Amino acid sequence: MARVRNRSCVDESEALTAIHEIAKDMHVAGGINKRTMREYDELCVPTVPKYTKTAIIKIRKSVHVSQGVLAAYLNTSASTVQKWEAGTKRPSGAAAKLLQVIEKHGLAVLA
Repeated sequence: MARVRNRSCVDESEALTAIHEIAKDMHVAGGINKRTMREYDELCVPTVPKYTKTAIIKIRKSVHVSQGVLAAYLNTSASTVQKWEAGTKRPSGAAAKLLQVIEKHGLAVLA
């Protein structure tokens, strides 16, 4: 029997979630191959926003921490957070994803 990742679609759209569930069932039944199932999985992963300096400041202030403390949670330097907030650099990759998690769930999920 084909192996399917046991996860729900992370997109909040009910239609996309339903389609993803049908695709998982079809994959288990042998109706679609592993490659096609990966494509359905990728459709359900939300894109990471491109954070502006204002958004980063808002996130940091919403969790009531300094630039240094936020940097420690993100495993980066305080000067990097300072540059993000000044608008001279933008977070990308893992840092942007972690900011998205903090924005949605707070710092407690990273502690």
